[in-house]
Amino acid sequence: MLRIQRLLLIAPIEMTRTPAFDRALALASATGAMLHIVAFDHVNALAVAGLFDHDAMSQAREGYLQVHRHWLEQQARFQRCEGLRVTTEVVWARLSPAHVLEYVNDFHPDLVIKDVQRVPALDRVFHRPLDWLLLRDCPAFLHLVSSAENPKPLKILAAIDLSHLEALTQGLNARILDLASTLAMSCSATLHLLNVSNWSVVGDAVMSVPTSSLDGSLRDAVNDAQQEAFDLLAERYGVEQKHRHLLAGIPHQVIGHFARRNVFDMVVLGTACRHGVEVFVGSTAENLLHHAPCSLMLVKPASGAGK
Repeated sequence: MLRIQRLLLIAPIEMTRTPAFDRALALASATGAMLHIVAFDHVNALAVAGLFDHDAMSQAREGYLQVHRHWLEQQARFQRCEGLRVTTEVVWARLSPAHVLEYVNDFHPDLVIKDVQRVPALDRVFHRPLDWLLLRDCPAFLHLVSSAENPKPLKILAAIDLSHLEALTQGLNARILDLASTLAMSCSATLHLLNVSNWSVVGDAVMSVPTSSLDGSLRDAVNDAQQEAFDLLAERYGVEQKHRHLLAGIPHQVIGHFARRNVFDMVVLGTACRHGVEVFVGSTAENLLHHAPCSLMLVKPASGAGK
């Protein structure tokens, strides 16, 4: 069982309680972890004014930030009264990938939590959204919250990928289930396990291919191997038989439809990318990010290596 000790909530600039806020507090309460809340705040008008009158701008900026600090501290003070360990900070900086990743690397959280950033498809053509870049580069577990009707999750889906040999993914499926089972136990949630079968990586290929396109004997061998691996993982993590799901189809579509239809609070899945290349080797996580059926918990291989 994993030990989750440090949570980092990337709070929105707006001083409002968002779904990520409620989920972070619920997970801190369930796991006993300390929660640090950071808000990145930056006003261009104040920054420009500082070019002409630095002292006046410094005073105006400090007054502006003090209001934000006070609001965050009010939220934290209430939670401390309930026994949670909560700290806060407001940083004068834009909410950019560079600033967020630098903060994450300095703080060393076990889990980073933030609200899903909704970006129109046309905008994604011209630049990569913050969530996508965090998906690629965040060293910690990353929880992107789309809603929190149940702040403490009641139903968790662990979506594993058996199209690769486990040795080639640095134990990614085991890491997914380590995290999912830890959260399920801490939150007294029901844990389900899903694998989208009929896909496999053969030889040196970098993309999964339908097993139906393989030679008959090879197809049967691949299906048998995936079934055996699935059963072994389910048994190891104590997933009940009625909560084990083997489905066929295009992975991101199947996971999305299944999670939405069964009203899961969270999907835990893996992601891996090839460093230096601006595309994911597997696009399941990215596709789900833009059409999230519920909140997503993203897990990387232990070494951070790609598939």
